[in-house]
Amino acid sequence: MIRAGIAGLGAYAPARLLTNRDLERMVGTSDEWIVKRTGIRERRIADESEATSDLAVPAARQALERAGVAPSEVDLIVVGTSFPDMVFPSTANFVQHKLGAGQAGSVDVSAACSGSVYSLSVGAQYIETGKYRTVLTIGAEVYSRLVDWKDRRTCVLFGDGAGAAVLRPAADGSGILDTDLYSDGQYWDLLYVPGGRSRHPATRESVAQGLQYLKMPRGEEVFKVAVRTLADASLAILEKNGFGPDAVDLFVPHQANIRIIEAVAKRLHLPMEKVVVNVDRYGNTAAASVYVAFAEAWAQGRVRPGALVLLATFGGGFTWGTALVRWS
Repeated sequence: MIRAGIAGLGAYAPARLLTNRDLERMVGTSDEWIVKRTGIRERRIADESEATSDLAVPAARQALERAGVAPSEVDLIVVGTSFPDMVFPSTANFVQHKLGAGQAGSVDVSAACSGSVYSLSVGAQYIETGKYRTVLTIGAEVYSRLVDWKDRRTCVLFGDGAGAAVLRPAADGSGILDTDLYSDGQYWDLLYVPGGRSRHPATRESVAQGLQYLKMPRGEEVFKVAVRTLADASLAILEKNGFGPDAVDLFVPHQANIRIIEAVAKRLHLPMEKVVVNVDRYGNTAAASVYVAFAEAWAQGRVRPGALVLLATFGGGFTWGTALVRWS
C-alpha cells in the first residue's frame, strides 16, 4: 500500500493579540486565574473582515510553498472546521477558489477540535489508495465569534488560527503510519453550540437566549474524559503499531489546556521536553490546534528526520483521534 507523507506544514494566526490583561477589563476574571487553570496567557483574534477561509488560505499557501507544490497540483482539499464561512458552500470550496487550485475537489470535515486529525486521516486515505497524488488538509477556526464574551468560563479559552499539511506519497518507510478516529455522542451536552442549525434555527428568540454561543456547563467532566480518552487512544495506536511510549520522539497534543496536556503526558510517561506546548500563546484554536503546534515545532527544528511523532486531539461531540507519523 502507498503511504501518505507530509511534504509541507504551514500555519497562520491573525495579527490582533488579546492578552489575559485585556480580558480582565472585559469580563470578571484575572490573569492569575486563567494561567493557573489553563496555562493560557494570550490568544490571537481574527479581524472583523476575516472569515475562516481567510485564515486557512495563508496557512495553506505556506504549506504548499514549503512542500514545493503549486496550487494547480492539488487534487483534493479537506478542511477541518466546526465554524465554516457559511452553511454552504463549504469553507474548502472557498479555499479552493482563493488558492487557484484548478479542478481540485473540496470538502469540509466537522469534528470540532478533532478536525485536525480527522481531516488528516481523511486526506491520507486518498493517497494510500492511489486515487490522488496531492491532498491539502487544513484545520481552521474563528472561535472568537462562537464564544460569549460575557461567559468567563469559556471566553478565556479560545483563539483563532489555521494550520495546513500537504500530503503526497511517502518513501523509505516514512509518512503517516496510522490514524485512529473515535467518537461518543453521549457526551454532546458537555461541550456544544445549540443554535443556528436545524435543531434551533436562528430566530430573534434564539439569539436573545444566546443559543448561538458555545456552551460548556461542566468543564471538569470535559477535563476527565479528555485526559482518559487521549491517553488511552495514544497508547492504543502505539501498541497496534509495535511501539511503546518510549519510542515517541515528539508528542503533539491538542492545545486546549496545559493541565490536560500535562496529565496525558504523565499517563504516557513522556517527559515534557518531548511535548509540544504553545497553548500559552494561542489558546485553544480548535481544529487548527494540532496543525499549528506541529508546524511551529517543525519550524523550530524539533522534528528531526526519522522522528516518530504522535498527534492526539479531542473535541466536542465527543470526538477524538490520534495519528502516528514517521518524519522524512
